[in-house]
Amino acid sequence: MSEKIVARGKIFELVQTEQSDGRLFEMARRAPGVRVIIADFLNKKVLLTREYRNELSAYDYRLPGGKVFDTLDEFAEFRRAKGDIKQAAHQKAIAESREEAAIAVDEIDYITTSKLGATVEWDLYIFEAKSWKVLDSQSLEIGEDITHEWYSFVEVEQKIMQGSMQEERVAMILLRWLKSSGGL
Repeated sequence: MSEKIVARGKIFELVQTEQSDGRLFEMARRAPGVRVIIADFLNKKVLLTREYRNELSAYDYRLPGGKVFDTLDEFAEFRRAKGDIKQAAHQKAIAESREEAAIAVDEIDYITTSKLGATVEWDLYIFEAKSWKVLDSQSLEIGEDITHEWYSFVEVEQKIMQGSMQEERVAMILLRWLKSSGGL
């Protein structure tokens, strides 16, 4: 089954694949992203970002993170070269921790990959920072409106349950992490 890209924007491409019975399967694809859980177990806190999101016309609480590749062309070239996506995501998770949250990560563990669905490919690679140190300041891109703050495990659970974390698939992973880490 070979795929055919029938439309491309800056972030998404529309891909059609002919099935064995002749039908066309269609999906939208974008470059994957990363999210990082940064926890202070001594004080039972998690670092969240507060970011203005245009799609919400409001601020949202999130885990630090971003796109693994800035353009579809970069992502396509990576796929053609058969690169190791977990390794690329690992490196980007470390970089995004520094940029968005002013955290220098020394050791980071892969937790899971969140798949969006069959018709939209937008994987999110979730990591946990195991060893890290606080830096003096963020290194935001132009136009980013992001602050960061530590919240207790209980406060994070409340934010999730009250809908203050709008990226719900990440919120669910974070809630499971809170429960399994002994934080709640």
